[in-house]
Amino acid sequence: MTREEFYLTDDGIRLHAKLDRPEGPDKTPLCIVLHGLTGHMEEPHICAVSEAMNGLGIATLRVELYGHGQSDGEFRNHDLFKWISNVLTVVDYAKSLDFVTDLYLCGHSQGGLATMLVAGMRPDSFQAILPLSPALNISDGAKRGELRGVRFDPAHLPDMVSFHDLPLKGDYLRVAQLLDVDGAVRRYKGPVLLVHGTKDTTVPVQYSIDAAAQYENAKLVLIDGDTHCYDYHLEQVLEAVKEFLS
Repeated sequence: MTREEFYLTDDGIRLHAKLDRPEGPDKTPLCIVLHGLTGHMEEPHICAVSEAMNGLGIATLRVELYGHGQSDGEFRNHDLFKWISNVLTVVDYAKSLDFVTDLYLCGHSQGGLATMLVAGMRPDSFQAILPLSPALNISDGAKRGELRGVRFDPAHLPDMVSFHDLPLKGDYLRVAQLLDVDGAVRRYKGPVLLVHGTKDTTVPVQYSIDAAAQYENAKLVLIDGDTHCYDYHLEQVLEAVKEFLS
């Protein structure tokens, strides 16, 4: 295994990245792996998924997005428009690498939502996508006026909100209200693996069940009794990922 650690730049914002390439052929597939809200690339479930892919001979590119980990930007200023811009920059970089054959996109939670949105924007770029516990309730909650226990008037959004005891500008909600998740789902025709714990209290599992029914070519794996970050049965997530990519 070889590892490179570096920064990519999206419109002046430095994005912390790690590229892991398994030993073997000169050319391999590559999967971009994204963390979730308040997350980072070294979380156990992010590392484990990346390592499982490496074991299959797939290179992985883990990236920390705006306001997270060692990347630039303050958490309070981030939103999904900025994340989407970041991911598109990462996709362009991955496509420029001469060793890459097929390209995959995988993300957890808010990273899973970003995965679905970017796949809809660039449907021809990805051999397959893997949204893990995708936070589809972000857009839905912003439109309804309730997100992660925080209530607000969706027609008159506050200047600041607080999630996980962290301040976040109201623009985060304004952006979320404008996301066309259904449109993104309709545009992506390739294979999709959705994985979700049935006891997820952060993102209700029904969101993934509904999304799997909307995609043309989706496999849904429910992890019985597990949480948003797969605290109890991570090995089942890894088996699902390996079976899907094999």
